Amino acid sequence: MFKRNLIQTLSLFLFFTGNYQLLMAQQTTITLRADKPSGQISKHIYGHFAEHLGRCIYDGFYVGENSSIPNTAGVRNDIIAALKNLNIPNLRWPGGCFADRYHWKDGIGPKDKRPSVVNTMWGGVTEDNSFGTHDFLNMCKLLGTEPYLAGNTGSGTVQELSDWVQYVNFEGKSPMSDLRVKNGQEKPWDVKFWGVGNEAWGCGGNMTPEYYVGEYRKYATFMEGHNLFKIASGANVDDYHWTETLMKGIPLNMMNGIALHHYSFPAWDKKGPATGFTEQQYFETMKTALRMDELITKHTAIMDKYDPGKKVGLVVDEWGGWFDVETGTNPGFLYQQNTMRDAMIAGTTLNIFNNHSDRVKIANLAQCVNVLQAVILTNKEKMLLSPTYHVMEMYKVHQNATLIPVEVKTDDYIFGNDKLPSVSVSASKDAMGLTHVSVVNINKSKDEMIEIDITGQQYNSVSGRILTSPGIDDHNTFENPAYVKPVVFNGAVLKGGKLKIKLPPFSIAVLELK
Repeated sequence: MFKRNLIQTLSLFLFFTGNYQLLMAQQTTITLRADKPSGQISKHIYGHFAEHLGRCIYDGFYVGENSSIPNTAGVRNDIIAALKNLNIPNLRWPGGCFADRYHWKDGIGPKDKRPSVVNTMWGGVTEDNSFGTHDFLNMCKLLGTEPYLAGNTGSGTVQELSDWVQYVNFEGKSPMSDLRVKNGQEKPWDVKFWGVGNEAWGCGGNMTPEYYVGEYRKYATFMEGHNLFKIASGANVDDYHWTETLMKGIPLNMMNGIALHHYSFPAWDKKGPATGFTEQQYFETMKTALRMDELITKHTAIMDKYDPGKKVGLVVDEWGGWFDVETGTNPGFLYQQNTMRDAMIAGTTLNIFNNHSDRVKIANLAQCVNVLQAVILTNKEKMLLSPTYHVMEMYKVHQNATLIPVEVKTDDYIFGNDKLPSVSVSASKDAMGLTHVSVVNINKSKDEMIEIDITGQQYNSVSGRILTSPGIDDHNTFENPAYVKPVVFNGAVLKGGKLKIKLPPFSIAVLELK
């Protein structure tokens, strides 16, 4: 009787002090359905994005052939090495909003003959077009990645985009292939991925979906070539009418993908700082990040009505955290620090993509260098790898692996009167027969005790790495570039067909089962 009264008293105390969740928290349980392997996780889900925005291209990727920073054809060697280590499958260029202001013929031929242009979209800076089509596509060769070119359907013409396709892809004799050879490239690059405009609902022309359907059909008709993967400019977040209109109005044989853009932040009008943020700002950011699952589910349901065979891929070619720029930097350059909060965004989002890989075929983190949720930051000759970089490196084991479905009953992360699922997970089996499980705990204050029940497969050993840090806004600096990095994880135990994990607050672990 005394013991029962003590527990009741303690429960009331914890409830009124806001800590009732500590007493009543459920354990997170996960079933790993190794007996029901699903389809392949496309490696292209792990794509990246490089726009002519701020210091992403100039003073980021590209420092010029005469720079004292070691480079190949003007592209930083350290960035090439870092991105090759991620096995990046594709790289989107030249935008973004810049794409519908970019005229590709300004960026070919002798560099001293190329016209300068004003980047009216981002910062109003003047650039000399020294980084153009040849520079980008040859950089993709250095990276061992497939280029994804975003075409100009806003301020450009059908002829202009048609010529670009011919210039980079046609091997026979034609005006555009002759011009390519004249400019020093004999063989075509065979670019597969093409965006037919970008954000046509906004910076790409402020079009209605009904109008864009006609524009897409016209442009796509004249983008001639073999094996082209044509991607329509898709919805802004939850504009389901846009998706419905495109799926209804564009024949499936004219469209291979439809885009979706969604960013994570506390509030659109008050994004808040990239570091020094409050727990409320962290919680709200994770709420918008986890909404990606709802968005994909609802857009997929619409696509399934018109495309039950899932021939058209959902292409989430812009995603990531978006916060206030760093103090003293150009507001139009979107330069922000990258913290453990960004790692949480990356880990949970990639898990969502993996689990929806039947429809999500391509995705592109925004952006690669010095912009938004960058994997790399530079300062003159210095370079650092962000927490997001380390998540992408840990998760590369999922590329082209077979999805293993998971059933999750998660504990809650409670803040105020709201709550989020604490744990996010995805799993896959690679060509070598190794199973990988990526687990994220977004809870800011609490360890997660996780039990994974494995069905249909016996494993003998578990190993892994973890990315965590003492503070949620911890980050790497040019003075201390390795402060946040993965380490060996010893918090997983495999016994009797079950995997038990103790995962610290705001941490990501990727486990390998043999």
